[in-house]
Amino acid sequence: MHYAIVSRHRTLMNIFDKAPAVDKEAFVAPSASIIGDVLVGRGSSIWYGCVLRGDVNSISVGSGTNIQDNSLVHVAKSNLSGKVLPTIIGDNVTVGHSAVLYGCTVEDEAFVGMGATLLDGVVVEKHAMIAAGALVRQNTRIPTGEVWGGNPAKFLRKLTDEEIAFIAQSATNYSNLAQVHAAENAKPFDEIEFEKVLRKKFAKKDEEYDSMLGVVRELPPELILPNNVLPDKEPKAK
Repeated sequence: MHYAIVSRHRTLMNIFDKAPAVDKEAFVAPSASIIGDVLVGRGSSIWYGCVLRGDVNSISVGSGTNIQDNSLVHVAKSNLSGKVLPTIIGDNVTVGHSAVLYGCTVEDEAFVGMGATLLDGVVVEKHAMIAAGALVRQNTRIPTGEVWGGNPAKFLRKLTDEEIAFIAQSATNYSNLAQVHAAENAKPFDEIEFEKVLRKKFAKKDEEYDSMLGVVRELPPELILPNNVLPDKEPKAK
């Protein structure tokens, strides 16, 4: 007897009486997990492998913000002094790959580098930047216009005007890229298979590149597209 393997993964999942609220114009990758009391704003993007877990407190993500692949956003019910610690991420924020944000606040147009960790009570002000791999200790405030890095994170220098402009541009770039991924993820199975056939049919052999690698390729037989595959994809009559 054969059993089908069914994934238990849910991109959006309720917990207790809390349900995620994701704007219809936001992109959430299919392998991401958004759990519980989580708000994702318009034009934001939550990338592959991310986890936003709003179980014991809330997570808020503003508009135009990108949280990149494999990042983790969690919350604290309260800290040792009893302060309630949701995670609040503003508008047009960039959170780099594999970052960890825990019970912290990241204001509008701030930048969190790849692999950085922000512990509970941290506040990253507008136009501030956390360098890749930094560990920002509890209750640290990163002032606007500054770059902090290291373990533990310390002030490194002031941001240049060009770097501040880059933060805004980074958010715009990811917002545009998210639209491409959203469209690709929305394609039906038959369209995906049709495009695979097209790629094989019109693939070109690069003899110079193959020679450099010492690769000998056998050309596949001619592929004939059936007329009944996605009729709307048939070439228009001239």
